[in-house]
Amino acid sequence: MSTNANANHDTANTTVIVGAGLAGWTLARELRALAPSMAITIVSADAGDFYSKPMLSNAFALKKSVDGLLSAPGQAQADKVGVQLMAGTDVQFIHTEDNTLATNHGPVPYRQLVLAIGADPIRLSMPGDTHVLSVNNWQDYAAFRLALDAAPNPQRARVLIMGAGLIGSEFANDLSTGGHEVHVVDPGDRPLGVLLAPEQSAGLQQALADLGVQFYFGTVAQRVETASSGDKLVTLSNGAVITADVVLSAVGLRARTTLAQDSGLEVGRGIHVNELGQTTAPNVFALGDCAAYTSAAKPELFGGAPRGLPYVLPIMTAAKAMAKTLTGLPTPIVFAAMAVRVKTPAFPLSVQG
Repeated sequence: MSTNANANHDTANTTVIVGAGLAGWTLARELRALAPSMAITIVSADAGDFYSKPMLSNAFALKKSVDGLLSAPGQAQADKVGVQLMAGTDVQFIHTEDNTLATNHGPVPYRQLVLAIGADPIRLSMPGDTHVLSVNNWQDYAAFRLALDAAPNPQRARVLIMGAGLIGSEFANDLSTGGHEVHVVDPGDRPLGVLLAPEQSAGLQQALADLGVQFYFGTVAQRVETASSGDKLVTLSNGAVITADVVLSAVGLRARTTLAQDSGLEVGRGIHVNELGQTTAPNVFALGDCAAYTSAAKPELFGGAPRGLPYVLPIMTAAKAMAKTLTGLPTPIVFAAMAVRVKTPAFPLSVQG
C-alpha cells in the first residue's frame, strides 16, 4: 500500500475515489484544481499507474512499447496531483450507514465516496475460452504483447479477433499496421454495424481488407483448442477452422456493479446515478464505465433506463461537473452531442456516440 507525503490527513473528512483509471485520475485532478486543500484518497486494486487507455488499441501505429504507454507510475502521479494513493487495496464492501469501506487493509472512512471502478470484458462461454485474451487495461495489454512475442513468428503473429465493433476494428487496424496477420469474426454483417451507416461500414471494411485483414461475418467462435504445435485452433459456428497464435476477445464490456449491488445500491446496466452523479446511497457517487447516468437516458434505449457512456469525452464531462458538486456547488451532469473518434487510420471516422 502506497501513500504520499500528505498521507496524514483527516481520513474521516476525506473524499475517497475507488479506481485509478481514466475516470478516477481525471476526477482527482479536477477536484485538486477546485480545492487545493481537500483531502483526497485514491484506492486502487492495482498499482494505480497512469496511462491513456485509448492508446492501447493503437500502440503499434504510435510506435509505442508496452512500457512506453505508461505516463507515470501510480505513486509519481499521486505526488503530482497531491493525493494519497492506497495501491493494492481491494474494496470488499461499502458500509453506507457509517461511511466506511471494508478493504483488505482494514476500514477506510470517507466523507464523500466516488466509485470509478470501470467495467469488465464480456467473456463468451465456450470450450477453451481460457486461451482467449482480452485487453481492458495496461496489464492486459502487456500480457497480450507477450503472447504476440511468443508466437513462432513474432513479427507476423496470426491474431484472431472476436468482435468487429469499435475496439475490434481499432485493434485490427493497429495489428495489421504492425505487420501481423489479422482475422476478425463477428455475428453481424459488417464492422461497427451499431455505430456506422452501411456505406461507412463498407468503406472501413474495404480499407482494413486492403491492409490484409480477413473478415468472417455471420458466424461466431464456438471452440478454441490448442494443438500439440501450440497453434490455437478456433472453430466457428459455420464449420470453418482458423489457425491463430493469439485469440483476442473484443465483444464488449460489462459495468462492474457487484460491489455496489452487494452494498445495497441500485444497479442496472451500471450503477444508477442521478443528474448529479449520486447513487441511491448518501454521499456515494459513481463515474465512468461503471455508472449508468440518468442524464444519458433516452426513451428509445433500454426503456428510458439510466445508461452508460463508455467513451472519453463523457467521462471528462461528468468529472468536471462532479468535481464542482463535491466541492460544494451542485452541478448537473449534462451530456451534449459528442463525437466518438474511431482510431482506424486506414479509414478515419468520427461518429456521434
